[in-house]
Amino acid sequence: MLQPLISVGIELILWLAIFNATDSLTIGGFDRNMYLAYVVWAPFLGRVGISWMYESMMVEEVASGNINIVLTRPISFYEYYLSQLMGYKFTTTIVSIIIPLIITQIYQLPINYSRLPLAFSLVICYLFLIHNLSFIVSTLAFFMTKVKSFTLVKNLSLWLLAGELVPIDLMPAVLAKILLILPFSSGVYIPVAYMTGRCQIDLIYQGFISVFVSFILSSILCRLLWSKGLREYTGTGA
Repeated sequence: MLQPLISVGIELILWLAIFNATDSLTIGGFDRNMYLAYVVWAPFLGRVGISWMYESMMVEEVASGNINIVLTRPISFYEYYLSQLMGYKFTTTIVSIIIPLIITQIYQLPINYSRLPLAFSLVICYLFLIHNLSFIVSTLAFFMTKVKSFTLVKNLSLWLLAGELVPIDLMPAVLAKILLILPFSSGVYIPVAYMTGRCQIDLIYQGFISVFVSFILSSILCRLLWSKGLREYTGTGA
């Protein structure tokens, strides 16, 4: 709860300062309250739709050879960590959602509460894709060392690509169009934009399609890398 709260506080101060320093009542076609609503909910959804801890655990299991323990269980390595991730995210989301709800009420921010279920459904689907990406990173530990650096690069990249750092509609038109086609905007920008009225339901549907297609493709890559990794693992006797 503390990390999103700090992020929200910093970004609220930043956008309040930006609007105070400009003569315009709008930026990019949106007023101050619209941006405040975005920065309140974006860090919250950004923390939901990302996996730092479990990805590090998966990498460590593979790199240290402790996957022997998981491989002997009646559940796959993939399912074992997916179930933990989803349980953890469900619990923390229920608890930490109190923060953006309270701030939204205090500042009377433009949030359409009837859109929350569909927006959160997209984030949950996106989380399955994120687990696939974490699984892919962990399989790299079969073939190389210092794999945890990929976790840092990946998550920092997602921070930008998802629109958590800068709202995608403030980016150059061509770049914004590309980012909206990619699935990563479904983790932050699209659900927040839908909740705040920056976009309509057609963009949500586009997000579901993009996430689904990316999930299928990444699942194929997961299986290929895992199969090849296990052959390397048993071959070297690690």
